[in-house]
Amino acid sequence: MSFQIKPSSEPYDVIIVGSGAGGGMASKILSEAGLAVAVIEAGGDFDPAKEEDRTQMRYPWESPRRGSGTRIRPFGDFDAAIGGWDIEGEPYTRGKDTNFDWFRSRMVGGRTNHWGRISLRFGPNDFKRASIDGLGHDWPIGYDDLKPYYDKVDKFIGVFGSKEGIYNEPDGFFLPPPKPRLHELFMMKGAKKASIPVIPSRLSILTKPVNKERGVCFFCAQCNRACQAYADFSSGTCLLHPAMKKGKVDLYTNSMVRKVTTDDSGKATGVSFISKLDMKEYKLKARVVVLGASACESARIMLNSKSKTHPDGIGNSSGMVGRYLHDSTGADRMGILPDLIDRERYNEDGVGGMHVYTPWWLDNKKLDFARGYHIEYWGGMGMPSYGVGFSMDTMRKYIKDEFGSPSPNGGYGEGLKKDIRRIQGSTLGMSGRGESIPQYSNYCEIDSNVVDKYGIPVLKFHYQWTDHEIKQAKHMHDTFEEILTNAGAVLLGNKPGPESKYGLATPGRIIHEVGTTRMGNDPATSVLNSNCQAHDCGNLFVVDAGPFVSQADKNPTWTILALSWRTSDYIVSELKKKNI
Repeated sequence: MSFQIKPSSEPYDVIIVGSGAGGGMASKILSEAGLAVAVIEAGGDFDPAKEEDRTQMRYPWESPRRGSGTRIRPFGDFDAAIGGWDIEGEPYTRGKDTNFDWFRSRMVGGRTNHWGRISLRFGPNDFKRASIDGLGHDWPIGYDDLKPYYDKVDKFIGVFGSKEGIYNEPDGFFLPPPKPRLHELFMMKGAKKASIPVIPSRLSILTKPVNKERGVCFFCAQCNRACQAYADFSSGTCLLHPAMKKGKVDLYTNSMVRKVTTDDSGKATGVSFISKLDMKEYKLKARVVVLGASACESARIMLNSKSKTHPDGIGNSSGMVGRYLHDSTGADRMGILPDLIDRERYNEDGVGGMHVYTPWWLDNKKLDFARGYHIEYWGGMGMPSYGVGFSMDTMRKYIKDEFGSPSPNGGYGEGLKKDIRRIQGSTLGMSGRGESIPQYSNYCEIDSNVVDKYGIPVLKFHYQWTDHEIKQAKHMHDTFEEILTNAGAVLLGNKPGPESKYGLATPGRIIHEVGTTRMGNDPATSVLNSNCQAHDCGNLFVVDAGPFVSQADKNPTWTILALSWRTSDYIVSELKKKNI
């Protein structure tokens, strides 16, 4: 059942805040255990199979902006993501010398509607990095604790890939991977010359059926628009909506949670939220509260949940809520391959993401930075959209010998179209996504001087990259140039230098922020225990990326899902034992 304003007067067994990967998985597991569940989502409902929500298989000219992004859809007018780094009426602030951009998703399914579907397990080393390099802290759990849940996630959701036997890139239960496309074959050629491994990607896109409710990928390369056949993973289509059909799950949309409410003993009693429809405050009660609103949003809710028992915010007696915030590193480079100019036209769309990638392959003990990165490859003959011709003069500059004389009226009209057709499919590139070092000094806190349009105090960010991340970005670019040059590409743009931190992306731009409510065995230095349960409040849990002690060189979603499943099992067990 879906609600917008009318809250139930009866208490729920569990309230879940957020409907992304963590909240969606919790809704499935907890409702299947027979619990009455409320899911509170700050955005509206979304189903890519419904005509009013569908953006898949639409031409650019069907958009008044020809597919260009907007404030609320920054990745493109047809991208599934509704939210962004700059949402009207929902500000955030930054401390001195901080440049942090915070992406919020405002829709059922959260960020899982737009992502690369890169579904990588953390490896054994990723849970014990402090023991390896002395930086940061080890997790209180290890790979063996999560492996059974990774296995369950693989089998239930589906992920394609190949068994490679790489120790810190653990194999799973894989569906058949798609074959490399032409631009990826050139990348593989360039990487091989540099002795850099390239293996099939591991994406949560169905190349074979896994159940009757979901279809199989038909290779339109538009996963970022969300799949009307439910062939790719998003939380709304694969977790929350099915849970609502099968179990006792009520969905409250357009509801901004203000705080977790508590009783005189400090126990969580539910949440209060502001309805976006009438701007009034409502309250829901429950035996257990589960936060899955995203690492920073969950921290914000906890910090705003002050009471006599929790004067600094619920779960924050250690002062660690908001601390050790960190995002993945990121850098990109592209080139144009003269061999692919005037290439034959055919459908090579494939899946909406990379067919191959490079896992971290080096020993950091032999390098001048501590953590690794993986490489994502991109290119091909995707449909041109808004802005595709803007860089044509730049391309001519770099490939004038191979490209030949430009069209007489190049830059607009018929000549521009001709040039675009010749060049389409000849550009290719890569992105590095790496692990940063968690820092106590990187954090978010409540800005007591600023509230959003709902009257809720906002977050203030403090963040600086360290030399490890900057040197890692330099290594990325050295590697990118070697692979592109080996592949026969002409490099586009100048190689970034130290003045730009070697092209290192602004913190928050990779949208992998983790660590604000981290787990640990010591309540003095952590927020949650190893079951993602608050040290200070036994019936409060966090199931997003906040509990991460460290980020790996992998995307966090598969680990969020596995942790949420594990935490949900624990909640069910503790409720049966009447411990919470």
